[in-house]
Amino acid sequence: MGGSASPLQDRYGDVSVLMGEDFVATVTVHRPPDNYFDHALIASIADAYEAIDADARCRCIVLGAEGKNFCAGAALARRAEPGEVAPATHLYDEAVRIFAARTPVVAAVRGAAVGGGLGLAMSADFRVGSPETRMTANFARLGFHQGFGLSVTLPQVIGHQHSIEMLYTGARLGGEEALRIGLLDRLVPLVEVDDEAHRLAVEIASSAPLAVESIRQTMRGDLAGRIRAATDREKAEQDRLTQTADFAEGVRAMGERRLPRFERR
Repeated sequence: MGGSASPLQDRYGDVSVLMGEDFVATVTVHRPPDNYFDHALIASIADAYEAIDADARCRCIVLGAEGKNFCAGAALARRAEPGEVAPATHLYDEAVRIFAARTPVVAAVRGAAVGGGLGLAMSADFRVGSPETRMTANFARLGFHQGFGLSVTLPQVIGHQHSIEMLYTGARLGGEEALRIGLLDRLVPLVEVDDEAHRLAVEIASSAPLAVESIRQTMRGDLAGRIRAATDREKAEQDRLTQTADFAEGVRAMGERRLPRFERR
């Protein structure tokens, strides 16, 4: 990879980076226990990835999270602080930066990866989980459209039929089922998820880095471009559907832990 024009830091907002002597950089999200994401968090991950790309020591990334869940979705209930300035970019613009990064990524998926949190997990090249892992694209259960590029990444990894079943039903998949359909690449006991993700990353980092980078570019193709086109559609549909009574009911039902009563309006 390139030189160190952009110095690697150890902290980017709520995201830390630890560079090991084995050419593996561990990127950890620190918003326990559920690691809900917002614009700032996704931008911080993208910043960390871009710095890693610029550091010749780094050949693979392990993406993990502190706490119970990998990422339980977007921070829907968060309100802006007084005087807080709206971001200059859309959250999905920051997500495209994640997909555009050059360094391979292994996600250590402990606990839940929900909605956009599943989208973040799917941005990785590989996913390691446990029987306790829970993966769900619950957008339709909220009266919402999928986002974070899942329109591209789900079919690419698990095929069209498995994808539309997940998206239409919002079904929650455990680790064994996720492994069966290809959402997870390796399944280990919960206490071994981080170590197994690191072992896989070391395997990748042990190959010739220029060759891995070249192979990855060939295999992924214009993934970032396809994600940008998909997220343009996703955010337009999300903006439209957030104005519906069904979306308000879906969010309310989730907060009250009951089945939603949708009325098609």
